[in-house]
Order: sequence, then C-alpha cells, then structure tokens
Amino acid sequence: MTTLRRLDALREVPRDAWNALVGDGSPFLEWDWLSALEESGAVDPEGGWLPQHLTVWEGDRLVGACPTYLKGNSQGEFVFDHHWASAAHRARLRYYPKLLVAVPFTPVTGQRFLAAPGMHRRVTGILAAALEGLCDGKQVSSAHVNFCPTDDRSALAARGWLLRTAYQYHWLNHGFSTFDDYLESLRSKRRNQTRREQSALAEQGVTIEALVGDAIPESVFAVMFRLYRHTVDNNPWGNRYLNERFFDLVRERFRDRLCFIVARRRDRIIAGTFNVQKAGVLYGRYWGAFEPLRNLHFNVCYYAAIAHCIAHGLRRFEPGAGGEFKQLRGFDATETASMHWIGDVRLRAAIADHLEKERAHVAAEVDWLGEHTALRRDRDDES
Repeated sequence: MTTLRRLDALREVPRDAWNALVGDGSPFLEWDWLSALEESGAVDPEGGWLPQHLTVWEGDRLVGACPTYLKGNSQGEFVFDHHWASAAHRARLRYYPKLLVAVPFTPVTGQRFLAAPGMHRRVTGILAAALEGLCDGKQVSSAHVNFCPTDDRSALAARGWLLRTAYQYHWLNHGFSTFDDYLESLRSKRRNQTRREQSALAEQGVTIEALVGDAIPESVFAVMFRLYRHTVDNNPWGNRYLNERFFDLVRERFRDRLCFIVARRRDRIIAGTFNVQKAGVLYGRYWGAFEPLRNLHFNVCYYAAIAHCIAHGLRRFEPGAGGEFKQLRGFDATETASMHWIGDVRLRAAIADHLEKERAHVAAEVDWLGEHTALRRDRDDES
C-alpha cells in the first residue's frame, strides 16, 4: 500500500533510507547536509523556513521524497519572486505562506523529486499532486520547485506548471591534464590576464592549497566560519544564514564531501572557500577574506579550484550564482530552471505572461554570452 506522509523534520526519516534515494545525485540533497541546516537552526520558522517534507512510502519502505518548506518570505532561495509577491499584494491576494521544494540557501541544480529505482514517474506524480492540492490560493498561494533538472521540469510542465529560466556560469574540464592546458584553452587576452593575476598574488607572498576530507585540519573549520561571518557581515547585501553550529555539524557528518581552498600569507590563513565535491563535480559555496589583497578573490575562488579539478579529474565546477567576471575566465553560461504552480487563476495568468517574455530574454542572453566566450574558437572540445 502506497501512502503519503508530511514530516516536520528530516530526523523523522532514516538517514540511510533518504540517502538511498539520493544515490549519486547532488550532495546538497543528502540527509547529512539538510539535517545539519535544520538541527543548527539555520533553517527554522522564525527565519521563514518551516520544514514540511513530503515522503512516499510502500509499507515501511521509503520510495519517494522531496525536501519541502512552508515559506514565510522569499529569502535564501536564489530564484527571486519578490515582484510576484508585490503584484499579489496589489491585487489583494495573499502570497505568503508558499511551498518551496529546494535546498535552502543553495542555488545548485539537482533532483527535487527523489525516487527509488524505476519509480520516478510514479513518485513525481504523487508528490506533484500533493503540492498542487495544498495550494488553494488562500491558505497557501503557490508551490515552487527551484533548480530542478530536465526530468522534473518535463514532468511538471506536462501538469501545467509554469517554467522559469535563468543561467549560471559553469566551468567544464575539456580533458585538461595540466593548468597550462586550461590556460591554452583561453583566448590570448584572457590567458595573459590570468597569468598576470596569478603572478601578482604570488609576489605578495601568498600561497594557496586545497584541503579535502580528512586532510582538513580541525582548526581550519573555525577559521572558515570566521571567514564566512566576516565577509557576510561586511557586505551590505549579505545575509548570515549559517551559524557556527552548522559548521560543526558538517565537520562531524559531511567531512568526506568537503574541499576547503585556503590562502596563507606568512603562515596565516587570510582567505578561503568552502566547497563541496561529489561524483566528479566541485561546487563552490562560501568565500571569505580577512585581507583585501588585489586578485585574491580570483585566485582562491577560481584558479585554485580549477587546478584542483584538473588534478583530480573532476569534470565540472559550479562556483555559484552571479558574477559576470566568471565568463572572462572560461566559465560559460548554463541555463537553470524552476517550475511554479500558482493557485489563483488571475495571478497565474499574469505570471505566465511575464515568464514567456523573461524566457525569451534569458535565451537571447545565453546565446550572446556563448558568442562572446573567453574560450578559443579553435579549441577541440572533444580532447
């Protein structure tokens, strides 16, 4: 017998059962990451995140799930719908709370409807119907599935969900054996700029290294949190979503997925990035610096990460949202997608019209960026 259960916390699901559904998928969907967000208090109702995870069971066996939150605001989502909320307010419609299927504070594409092998279509139908049923347009205005892959996107589109597109900059490893191979893939102007930025930082006495898993010294975790806190607190647009307890929990539970890149000057860590890696992909999450040295950001966040990917055969590097300067360093625009179910017919029609125009604009931008890539036109992508 198949049953649907709504759970108030991830701890109500056995860790191994949840992770079996994730498999080789996004590391941010794993029980250890999501539970650390909840148990640390980074995700909680006061911050606008109320866990309402939907799960599908056959008897006592977990066969499907999606990380779901009842949202009281639109913070920490990276798919911005504030103008939708404003339009609803002007029309005297209630926009919050809404339902969100996503990984909090994490703009990374990954499976959103988790299912046991051979059951994805059936499970997706059950979960999508449940989300739609909760959106009466009055108590819960809408449901949103952010940063979803092609199969989730197609299944929801067939049910009448609205598609929204955007793009990020991703780096692909075209079979590079050395960092110099990567440099040779760039146009001469960009290649020379990269070399200048690397040598300028080295002349300031800065060294950079990547630390992975058990090779990360215990002391570095506390430094990484201070870097995160320092940078967020000194950014007028920053939001300190994470706390020290979260960093402690990922140290205990998630260490094998972590890759910290740290920059030192006179044996003192002055900057670093918090990255996650799995299944041949490196994901950049948090950057911080104590000293505002010129070119420090590019070297720590991008060049050292690319060198790490090449050295370890990682095929892709996703450094996160934003940053047009990434394109100048060989990161190309990659489309992302989210799907939306709007309960109110009038609001749905207005948003559908807006999204049609927005998708055309995004497609044109991606095409333009592809024409103006920093990569050489004569490179052999199949090498």
